[in-house]
Amino acid sequence: MSLLEAILLGIIQGATEFLPISSSGHLVLLPAIFNLAQPDLVMIGLVHAGTLLAVIGYFLRDLIAIGRAWLTGIIRRDPLSDDNSRLGWFMLLGSIPAGIFGLALKDFLERQFESPVAAAAGLLVTAAILVIGERLLRGTKPISKLTAVDTLIIGTMQVLALLPGISRSGTTITAGLWRGLDRPSAARFSFLVGLPAIAGAGLLSILDIFSANGTLPIGHYLAAFVAAAVTGYLCIAFLLNWLRSHSLYLFAAYCAVVGLLYLIFAM
Repeated sequence: MSLLEAILLGIIQGATEFLPISSSGHLVLLPAIFNLAQPDLVMIGLVHAGTLLAVIGYFLRDLIAIGRAWLTGIIRRDPLSDDNSRLGWFMLLGSIPAGIFGLALKDFLERQFESPVAAAAGLLVTAAILVIGERLLRGTKPISKLTAVDTLIIGTMQVLALLPGISRSGTTITAGLWRGLDRPSAARFSFLVGLPAIAGAGLLSILDIFSANGTLPIGHYLAAFVAAAVTGYLCIAFLLNWLRSHSLYLFAAYCAVVGLLYLIFAM
């Protein structure tokens, strides 16, 4: 893998992890299309660490406020009295469905990532989900009014994103719109409720670093890590600003075009 490919991998991971266009779909399809070198475990761990750093860095103030309120609620034995404390519990609650299904179907899911055709089909599903999300748009409920039922529904939609090509942010934003959130609130909660899953995947990938031997120069790894972190941070900011006045149709069109083009290419 060249330095340029390492930087490209970091950019792809950073952008597609947070935009509703599926990081898994791109990481399966792009090497197949452009015959790119497969990254080693150290590289995979570092680009995941980069995106984890990006989301923590962007939402650091929120996370500090949530953490303080969460601990205060436990100490006072009134865990749901504060909006930030409730949000902390909802972040954990929303992560349960994907955690259960991810562990139960681990072998099956890993096999799906061997198929670029499955990833292309997943992008078409993501496109349909985003269009449905726009049709469901109601825009009346702030995050503070979310209920446990809303959170479980949004969290359950993350299960679909365990398949290649189906966007985690796309499915959770759509579920948030269905439950009455406006676009910016749905996107913000999507990032927060997905943070435990992103952190879990990132930490597991980071642990792989310690059991693997790097095969590339250290500069390649550092470049990929920085590219993933910077791109991820910028894409979070971009999406939250974009959805204040724009729809999800642009991302739906992108997923549909890429998925269709690959299926035509494969045939």
